[in-house]
Formats: sequence, structure tokens, C-alpha cells
Amino acid sequence: MTYGHTGRARSLPPQWRVGLAGVTAIGVTFGFARYGYGLFLPEFRREFGLSVSLVGLIGSATYLGYVAALLLVGALVSRCGPRPLVVAGGLSATVGMGLVAFARTPATLTAGLILAGTSSGWAWAPYSDAVDRMVEPGLRERVMGVIASGTAFAVVVAGPLALTAHGARWRYAWLTFATAALLTTLYNARVLPGGTHRPAATETAGARPGARPGTRRGAWPGVRWIARRPAVPLLLTALSYGLVGAVYWAFAVELISGAAGVAGDAGGARGNASTSAVFWTVMGLAGTAGALTGSAIARHGLRRVHALIFGGIAAAVALLGAAPGTPAAVMLSAVLYGPCFMAGSGLLAVWSYRVFPDRPSTGFSVTVLCLGAGTVAGPAVLGFVSDAYGLRTAFLATAAVAALTPLVRPVAGGGTVRRGAPGDQSNSSGVRRSTSVAKPRVRR
Repeated sequence: MTYGHTGRARSLPPQWRVGLAGVTAIGVTFGFARYGYGLFLPEFRREFGLSVSLVGLIGSATYLGYVAALLLVGALVSRCGPRPLVVAGGLSATVGMGLVAFARTPATLTAGLILAGTSSGWAWAPYSDAVDRMVEPGLRERVMGVIASGTAFAVVVAGPLALTAHGARWRYAWLTFATAALLTTLYNARVLPGGTHRPAATETAGARPGARPGTRRGAWPGVRWIARRPAVPLLLTALSYGLVGAVYWAFAVELISGAAGVAGDAGGARGNASTSAVFWTVMGLAGTAGALTGSAIARHGLRRVHALIFGGIAAAVALLGAAPGTPAAVMLSAVLYGPCFMAGSGLLAVWSYRVFPDRPSTGFSVTVLCLGAGTVAGPAVLGFVSDAYGLRTAFLATAAVAALTPLVRPVAGGGTVRRGAPGDQSNSSGVRRSTSVAKPRVRR
């Protein structure tokens, strides 16, 4: 059986093609375009004179563009396919990061960051549809777990770049990011399918009784479809994940820099920047383990992986809040946060795919929209809390949010279903599925 769109022969199997396309796109749109802001925040504050509260507002504004893109993706992906949406994300990242590289005023910097921030909203959710169309059922969850880890590989690249980006040289790093985004966009435009997608019989089994196959092409679904019982813990988890993640990515380097730079001399500043870059690189290297998320879920189940991920994230955030000036605590936080955060992305992708089997990209757009709501609220709230009580206190409060998240766990049975596995006749939403697999009809 062959999955994927027809056309020019390609040497790589479809799961490798979509996996490579996804890893690179998620890497540039998240690892560079969104999270690069936090890595270079000390340089931005020095050059543009930004306060912590203003930094928080800018961070939240970048996520507003991300949420706006998500709303459009949920309505458009089943109409036009994943290719044009991912390309839109890549172009947003390219132009936005180019604006940042040439920014001379806070207004231009903010505009570039907001435009770059929309890129991940365009790019991430469509891969649920791309994997659904290009990869055979037994491999889909593993491929989605690998794609979600693309952020980690980009962070590994960004950290060493930051080591050489002192002073005005940070602009060259952002030009490098923009170039990588352009190349990735061209590759995705060549690999990903476009056009409408009519799911096979097994893939429409979870749709509303009596619904015609063409209903999948509609815009946003109704509240009843979104708020199905297995979806509630998923969406609450996404909200918490977005809030905690936005705080850590935006302010971790700032917290480490502030704690290490109390001496205030030039040598301390250089050591401070080196510590931050090494922290970022270690976090990315450790985060590459997130590529195994799909396999971990298949073996241990959603509930256990969910608890381990958020326990690790809570510990990582608490370590920075408690001892941001202690190198051992900083590096342990990076080692914990990297794989747990990257695995969290894979967890949401796989979990959403099980809860919304009838419309995977639309369902994942809803999931990521809840994540986006958390990312919008997180930096702004933390910025004001930090001004009032200090950044360390704000981090400890954020750690408490992560520690409470395992209380909102997947419904019973949600971690034991393996879509596409032999004998699989049901999904986590309780919808019975046929064991026969039909070849999907795909148009380029």
C-alpha cells in the first residue's frame, strides 16, 4: 500500500519525506522565529531599551499573530491542503526574521517579531493532515512525535550562534535564521500535498452519523464536536502547556542573565552571555529525545507519559526560580526542560489525533488554539507579576501551574489505543472503527 501524493518519483519513503519537511519547518518557525526572541532578549533590551513589562507585552503580541493564523488554518486546511499553509508560515518566518535583523527602532523590531510569531501558527497544525495523507496508519504517531521535536534541533543550532552574536552581531544570527526559513519553505513546497482531501472509509468512521464525506471540508466545527468528553482534558493541558512554555522560553535567559550579572563588569557580562548560550544549547540537545515521544506513548500510554512530562517541566521551572545563579541548577533545568517540553508537543499531537480522528488538522488547530491562549496570557501576566514581586517569584508560580497539570489527565483508555495497529477497532473518543484499511484518494 502506498501513501502520499502522486507525481515525481522521490527516493525517500513518504514517512521520511514528510518527517524531514516537518522537522525543518517546525525548527525554523518555533526554534528560530518564536523562541529565538527569548535567547536574544538581553541583546534586544540593551539595544532598544525595553523594560521587563514591555518585553512581556511584546511576547504576548507575537502570540496574538500566532493565534490569528491558527484560526485561519482550522478553517482552510481541509479546503486547500497543508502545502499552502506551511508555505505561508515559512514566508512569515523569513520576512519577519529579516525585519528583526534590520530593525532600528522598537516598532520595527516588534513588527518583525509579531510577523515571525505567526509562522508557527500557520505551520504546525497542517502536519496532522499531511501525515494522515502521506504515511501509513501504523507509523503516523511516531512520525508526528518526530516532527514535534524539530524545535529542539533548531535550538541546538541557535545556542552556538548566540555565543558569537555579542553586540551588533546578533543581527547576523537573525539573517541566518531568515535564510534557513526560506530554504525550508522551498523544500516543503516541493514535498507536501495540496488540494482537498477525501478521507478513506476508516478515516471518516468517527464523523457524525449520516455525515457525507464532503462535510470534512467545512469551516470551524460546532462546539459539541470540539467539546467531546475526551477533548476537555486535552484542551486544558494545551492551555497550561502554552502558558508555562511561553514563560520559560521568553524569560529563562533573562532570569539567568540577571542572576549572573550582578557583578556588572564587562567580563561578567561576557560570561553571562556564554552561560545563557550554553544553557540554550544543552536544552536543545536534551530536547532531541522528544523524537521518541510517539514510541513512548505506544509503549507506556498517554496517562503515564502525560504525568512524567509535566512533572519534569514543573521541576525545571522551579529550579530556575529557586537558584537561577547556580550553574548546576541552571544546567539541570535545561536537561529536564528540553526533553519534557519537546515531548509535550508530541503528546499534544498524538493525543489530538486520537481525540479528533475524523478531522485531524482541524482538531489539532483547536488544540493548538488553546495552547495559543496560554502563550498569549503567560508573558504578559508574568511581566507584570515580575515587576511587582520579582522574576524568581513569577517562575515559582509558573512551576506550580505545571505541577497541577497532571490532575487533568487523559480519560481512561486514552493511552492504550494504537491507531492503525493490528486489531485496533476503536479510538480514544469511543468511536468504533473498521479494521479494514482503504487506500486514501489524494489529489495534488
